[in-house]
Parts: sequence; C-alpha cells; structure tokens
Amino acid sequence: MRKITRASRDRMTLKKGTVTELHIESTAFKGKGIAKVDGLAVFVPGTAPGDKIRAMITRKKKSFREAKILEILDPSPIRVEPPCSHANTCGGCTWQHMPYEHQIEEKEQHVRDHITRIAGLSDSIVQPIIGCERPLYYRNKMEYSFGTRRWLTEEEIQKEEFVDDSGFAAGLHAPGRYDKILNLQECHLQDPVSYKLLDFVRTYCIKHNIDAFNTHKNEGFMRHLVVRSSAHTDDLMVNLVTFRDEPDTVNQLTGALLERFPDITTVVNNINDQPNPTAVGRIEHVIHGPGYIVDRIGRHSFKIDANAFFQTNTRQAEQLYSVARQYAGLDRGGHLFDLYCGVGTLSLFMADQADKVTGIELVEVAVENAKYNARENGVTNTEFVLGDMKDTLNDEFLSATGRPDCVITDPPRSGMHPDVVKQLCSLDTDRLVYVSCNPSTMARDLKQLNEYYTVDEVQPVDMFPQTYHIEAVAKLTRR
Repeated sequence: MRKITRASRDRMTLKKGTVTELHIESTAFKGKGIAKVDGLAVFVPGTAPGDKIRAMITRKKKSFREAKILEILDPSPIRVEPPCSHANTCGGCTWQHMPYEHQIEEKEQHVRDHITRIAGLSDSIVQPIIGCERPLYYRNKMEYSFGTRRWLTEEEIQKEEFVDDSGFAAGLHAPGRYDKILNLQECHLQDPVSYKLLDFVRTYCIKHNIDAFNTHKNEGFMRHLVVRSSAHTDDLMVNLVTFRDEPDTVNQLTGALLERFPDITTVVNNINDQPNPTAVGRIEHVIHGPGYIVDRIGRHSFKIDANAFFQTNTRQAEQLYSVARQYAGLDRGGHLFDLYCGVGTLSLFMADQADKVTGIELVEVAVENAKYNARENGVTNTEFVLGDMKDTLNDEFLSATGRPDCVITDPPRSGMHPDVVKQLCSLDTDRLVYVSCNPSTMARDLKQLNEYYTVDEVQPVDMFPQTYHIEAVAKLTRR
C-alpha cells in the first residue's frame, strides 16, 4: 500500500476554494507572485516578494495552483502604495505596488530564466538591464474601450444587495473579460491629457445619449478611443472608433473636443463594423487636421497614422535601437535586412551605417508610412517591401534584392514563424540582431538559431514600467 506523506497530504488539500496562508518568494514572468507549498508552485497576482498573505485557491492544475489575495497578513518590506486607485483591479499596471528598482530586478531575472530554461544557454550572456528614466506617463498611445457593462469593484461584489453593472462604461477591459469595462477614474500611463480626453468623451456620450458598443448584441456606436501623442513635437491625435458611419454624430463630438482641447492636432474616425474587437477600422475618415502625427527617434522624424505601429515608449525606444545599432556592427557599411520593419524606425535609425537597407512588413499602411518617412528624412538607401515574412524571405527574393550582411528581426509578441526561423538558419549572413517584446518566445527561437549562430549577448531594456513586460535585444554571429 502506497504511503501518503505529510507533504503529499498538504498538496492534496490545496483544492479550488481552499483558504490558506502563503509566503511569496519571487515573481513569475506574467507578474504573479510565487509561493511554494512543499515544492508546489502557487501563483498569486498582486503580490510582492516577501508578502505573507491569506489566499484562496482559484485554480487547480497537476503541477501548480493559482490563488487570489484575501488579506495581506504581513506586507513585504518593498511593498509601496500604488499611485493609481485602480492598480489592484486593472490589468494595465500589475506592478505598481513594487518600487521601480525592484521591478527591473525582477524583469532582468525573468530574462535570465528564459535564456537558461527555454533557450538552454548560460545566463552569463545576459547584460544588466537598462531601466527607464520615466516610470510613469511614458506611453505615447493609449487604447481605451467603451462598453455597456462595467466591472464591479471588490466592495460592490461583496455587497449582499444587487449592484447594477449596466450603463455606459469607458476605460480598459477587465483582466480576462472582453465584455466588461473597468470604468476608469484615472490613469498614469500616458500624459494626463489622455485620461481627460477619455472622461470628456464619456461625459459627452452620456449627456447626448450616444450608446456604447454591446459586444453580446453586436450593436451600439462608440467602440474605442485611441489617443496618440508625440514625445518630441506637440502633435496630439484622437481616434474615435465607432461601429457605424455617422458623420453628423462624429463631427459634433469633434467640435466639442476641439473647443475643450484646442491642442488636439488631428481627429480620425475609424469605422469597425465587424464583430472583431480591434480598434482598426474597415473605413477611416480624417475629421480634423492631417490624419497623422509626427514624432522623432534619434535624428529622424516619423509620420504615424492612426493604425500604424510605432514603439509605444518613444524615449526608451532610442535606448533599444542604440543597442541594436551597436550589435549590428555596420561601421563599414553593408546590406541590412530589417524584418517586421513597421513604419521604418529601425531602418532609418540604421541607414547611415549601411550601404543599403531592405525592410519587410506585412501591414500596408506601415509600408506606406515607411516610404514616406524615408523621403521626408532624405534617406535614399532604403527600400520597403510589403509581404508576409514567411512567404517573402525566400531564394527568389534574395536573388532580386541581394543577400544581407546583417539581419535585424523585430517580430510580434508571438515570435517568428517557424518557417522564418528556418530561413534565417539557412541564410548565409554574418550577424543577426533579434529585437523582442517577449523574451520567452525569443528564447524559443534562439534555441533553434543557436545551432547555426553563436548567441553572444542579450540586453534587457525596460520599455513598460509598472508592468511585467520586458524587451530584449540579442546579438548573434554566424558559427
């Protein structure tokens, strides 16, 4: 008969709904604190290393548990009061309860963990993290959502009487919920004008009986408010994303916005009449101004349309790109490929060190912006190609453009498609620079690339303070 140890009994009792005391030892990649119960990991959001808490198990898996805080019994010495009242509810800022210097320590450790555990490489190649000088109000873009159901506060949830969650809500999606909106009363991620714009639009819509979009019924009008601001110019864009094309309604709202916020330089209306929840419209109208903003990274200026990708933290992007420029080692020229080039920010940032830069991008408006940005900056040694990376980067393309001396790849959060990784492995190039917004998928790709390239260094760069997100740049040389 199998003997059940005390440790085994303790682990077996951690069923869903169990209330237990936990000591938080460290943090996991997605920002949750980690406690250990006889070797079993328990993940708890909203905690800091050193916290002693009373928690309830909310999810049971074979190799781990998830829990939520019921009470902080003994707060960690590093725990601080978050600057935002929504910090414990909103999914936008998961680490406001930790001082910034501790946030970047945890992020650096996460990168080291990915490099060793996923890529199978030594963490000695990971350099000390480059932190952000501005840990609040650093974003140049915020995408707010509208909805007909608001996320209740913990106090409202605990009330015995019924609490109505219906009505016009404006803010951010509650964590894990596409249908409920956290009705924001403040936000500290973008310039304060961003929240003031949100509050104004919310108040205006309620006063003028403009309905929010209902995701369940697929009806309503207001879907998103996207605010884009420039770090180096006075440009300020308001993008009103609606479900229907109603020029009179949008024009009247625009007039009210411009009267209250005369610093707005352009207003755009995207109409998304599809079920998908994105802020990208099938139709776009420019209501006021040029329909784009201009910002700078390094010596170059960039035209940024409403739906074009641009690094969200402009000033920190200069740090990130400086690392990529150093790793590329194009002091003596050469041909550079910039994969997933977006609006050409990295391409132009590197162009003065290269003989030729070829950028490849899937999004048509981004390619148009990249070409425009090159012309406006007087850069003549760049070309930008529209195409899906896995289909574009092939022998026929290489014959037409010439083979690269260095490749920079800056893929989306999901990392590179396996076919692209294979193509890079077979590509006879001296240097490869991998810019990543998700070190875990980068580590996955590095494991395969390491068969053909030596991974020399990995440099973490914090682009998103108050969150668990971390960017990293890897330098690879051909074996």
